[in-house]
Amino acid sequence: MSSNARGALLALLAFGIFATHDVFIKVLGGSYSPIQIVFFSVLLAFPLATVSLMRDATPGTLLPKHPWWMLVRTLAAVVTGFCAFYAFTVLPLAQVYAILFASPLLITILAVPLLGETVRLRRGLAVIVGLVGVLVVLRPGSTQLELGHAAALVSAIGGSLGSIIVRKIGADERPVVLMLFPMLGNFVVMGIALVFVYEPMPIAHIGMLAVISVFAFIAGLLVIAAYKSGEAVIVAPMQYSQILWATAYGMLFFGETPDGATVLGASIIIASGLYIVLRESRSTESGTPVLRTRARFETGTFLRPRPREMDKTAAEPRIVPQSAPSAAARPHLRGLPGRVPPVAEPRRKDSE
Repeated sequence: MSSNARGALLALLAFGIFATHDVFIKVLGGSYSPIQIVFFSVLLAFPLATVSLMRDATPGTLLPKHPWWMLVRTLAAVVTGFCAFYAFTVLPLAQVYAILFASPLLITILAVPLLGETVRLRRGLAVIVGLVGVLVVLRPGSTQLELGHAAALVSAIGGSLGSIIVRKIGADERPVVLMLFPMLGNFVVMGIALVFVYEPMPIAHIGMLAVISVFAFIAGLLVIAAYKSGEAVIVAPMQYSQILWATAYGMLFFGETPDGATVLGASIIIASGLYIVLRESRSTESGTPVLRTRARFETGTFLRPRPREMDKTAAEPRIVPQSAPSAAARPHLRGLPGRVPPVAEPRRKDSE
């Protein structure tokens, strides 16, 4: 199996687990506030976070080097987590995913002021088309918009902002710092708000919360493994497979059938997102903000900082030691068929 095929399969498995993770959220959302679900999901995720802390050998403290950016990322993670959980609770799964799939479009837009990216005509048109797809899903004026629609859109914006910030400061911050502060933010904020919405939970529901945390952790590891195995342009589009899981789970467990507008809008959003990914993969000038950011919105339980291994660094110039055999000129070999000129000797021009 090729590395790209392995990466694609790992990504498909990861996003299938994420979709299952979201089913548990929707089931619990029928009985509890999203605040309570987020709080206990993060609480039960701390043992897994401790394992990540123990495995991180990067030197340094847990104090962020960019405290203000980290504060913005933490606030974005708190808002994103609550809004995503709420949207899954009150809206059909497929409709939530269709709106969340606008993240690549929003990342492209936010990369302009935050990363100094240049969005050229074709990619700009793809963003506009994708936003039209969002309007098709929401159908303003022809259907009653609910708080769930606004929550899903805010979650997409917050997740995109968080991804861009990680892209901006990820090279300077320790991975555990990027992971820990959003978790602490969710724990503190949701813990304070929990006083007003707490409902006693049976052991079965606590077990479901534990499953949410474990699924998020396992899926996060699989996403990292997928990006290590395959190219980002192959792995990133696999996130759209979640719409298939959402449709199947919605029909099987919740009696949800996506309507024509949701299917059409999701198709437009996915097509524009795929176009942006393909354009970035061929670009030599852009920093590829979509390909280099995470492909899953932040819910507050996903323990995956942006690993440096997923960043494709620029090719470094080849340095040949002076003592290397290829550093010495070999005039007697010049001109032989299939012979590449030595590294230390520049290629001769025809005029010489």
